[in-house]
Amino acid sequence: MSHRASEFPNPLLPFAGAVPPAPAWFTDALADAPQRSETRVQGAPIETLAWGRAGDPGLLLLHGNGAHADWYSFIAPLLARRGLRVVAMSFSGMGRSGWRTQYAITQWADEALAVAQATGLFEAPVKPVLAAHSFGGFVAMTAAGHWGEQLARTVILDTPLTLATRQGERFRRQRGEQARSARVYPSLAQALARFRLLPPQGCAHPFIADHIARHGLKAVTGPDGAPGWVWRLDPFLFRHFHFGRPQDPLRAARCPVVLVRGARSRLVSAEMLAQAQQRGPAGATTTAELADADHHLMVDQPLALVDLLAGLVQAGPSAR
Repeated sequence: MSHRASEFPNPLLPFAGAVPPAPAWFTDALADAPQRSETRVQGAPIETLAWGRAGDPGLLLLHGNGAHADWYSFIAPLLARRGLRVVAMSFSGMGRSGWRTQYAITQWADEALAVAQATGLFEAPVKPVLAAHSFGGFVAMTAAGHWGEQLARTVILDTPLTLATRQGERFRRQRGEQARSARVYPSLAQALARFRLLPPQGCAHPFIADHIARHGLKAVTGPDGAPGWVWRLDPFLFRHFHFGRPQDPLRAARCPVVLVRGARSRLVSAEMLAQAQQRGPAGATTTAELADADHHLMVDQPLALVDLLAGLVQAGPSAR
């Protein structure tokens, strides 16, 4: 099913730069601020956010394309309160992480391993869980194939796993051809008004959209010397990007794999999920749906996603 951006208005446009009203659970979660640090990986600083105590069962969260670690900073505190050590990171080229001259899925998987090591996720008596959303699922698949024996399981959240390598390379070329210098918005309100979810969908929780949008912007001085705002994203990332064949490591994943789709997702169908299940390790690949959710699970159903992830971490499977 096709979905056009024109079907869905930009969720923050009606607020004209003001912060939308939010429920108490959300503001309470944000009050539990993360420990913010950098983990240097292959010469680049990688933005790292952590909640909870080192030594507790671990969960590493990976974001999607064009996103950043703060896509999880309103659900991670809720997970930490359940006795977990929760870490979120921004891939190089995104968020507050450093930029590179070349990027690759395998390099992002290396960044994930380094962050897990630096934040003590391997210090618990049980192995940590790796969970990744959307495009980040390709990184998680690579991680599961390269160092999955160190994980209790890998959780893939609404990633189109049947995307062929040829399609992935076509995606890379198209994004590279479209790359251009970052647009500078003259005001924060104008930048926020342009924010939308990709692929396009509705947004019932504009307070979440506002949070991730504000953390995705930074103040700069424009080419004309005037102050402005740009998105925290290397605009030329996909001009110098190697997609690789992340499906191959999934077939040889060294840990159990859980494939999750939003029940309303128009990116990952139930049929696609069933096909992807056949690509995972035999007897160790399961599927699940998050009810009343589209592609952006943490935006659509944040509390249900907390329940799902907490259950998957606490399920084990095995102590060291």
